[in-house]
Amino acid sequence: MTARGAARGAARASALVALGACCFGSISVLTVVGTRDGTSLSTLLAWRYLPGALLLLLVAPPSRARLPLGQAARLLVLGGAGQAAVSFVSLSALRWIPAGALGFLFYTYPTWVAVLAVVRRTEHVDRRRVAALALSFGGIALMVGSPWAAPLPWQGVALALAAAFGYALYVPYLHRIESETTPAVASTYVTAGAGLAFLGAAIADGTFGVAFAPATWAAVAGLALLCTFVAFLAFLRGLATLGPVRTAIVSTVEPFWTSVLGVALLGQPLSATTLVGGALIGTAVLLLQLPTRERAAA
Repeated sequence: MTARGAARGAARASALVALGACCFGSISVLTVVGTRDGTSLSTLLAWRYLPGALLLLLVAPPSRARLPLGQAARLLVLGGAGQAAVSFVSLSALRWIPAGALGFLFYTYPTWVAVLAVVRRTEHVDRRRVAALALSFGGIALMVGSPWAAPLPWQGVALALAAAFGYALYVPYLHRIESETTPAVASTYVTAGAGLAFLGAAIADGTFGVAFAPATWAAVAGLALLCTFVAFLAFLRGLATLGPVRTAIVSTVEPFWTSVLGVALLGQPLSATTLVGGALIGTAVLLLQLPTRERAAA
């Protein structure tokens, strides 16, 4: 592939990752809408993941959808349960710390992805990527604010950082399992596993049901179609080209999108720091698209 073709491919992959991040960034807003009528979080997420898995199955190649038992189990248990576990751990932190502090702490995960890549020697992290990481991290810090303005309980900080570190382990794992099959097939199994986990939780706590308000059903539709079907396909297809480090950095457009959507659907204010933070993240994404200069031969 020529350098120009590789650059175009990276730009397309970055656009897919950004699309997936925006879809994922819609989850919190749609969750607020979906739980206003008293629907439990586990029930809402079960209705998000299970129909999403069925939608993904429709686009999965039939010849590759049937996987060997061991591979299917890894995707369902490790992929699906891992997805559910990260969500559970991060949301549990809200018992002790505010959402802004959780957002700041959780979005340290690109740093952990880069650190793990260096330790494992699986990917080269050059100065440009370090600069992009610093810009994106600074943008997030501006948007959600510093969590150290007031003392934070160590339990919430520990849970938020554990979720960030767990997600940093999860992204490279997704990269590996996606290479064994297609993005649609991998997404189908992962979302089905997460859906079954939340379904079991909802049944166990006695909250599972179908008697929802129209707004909740609209939120369920958005969560299943956009935040699961579109999000997973776009994210995994972009991940296959960019690799874990660049994918993690591009994904930091997510909190900016969440802020914009919060203005549109929930009437939340959009501050100047949010706009500046979004500009820093956009700069980081653009920096990743610049061609690498190679040293001329002597």
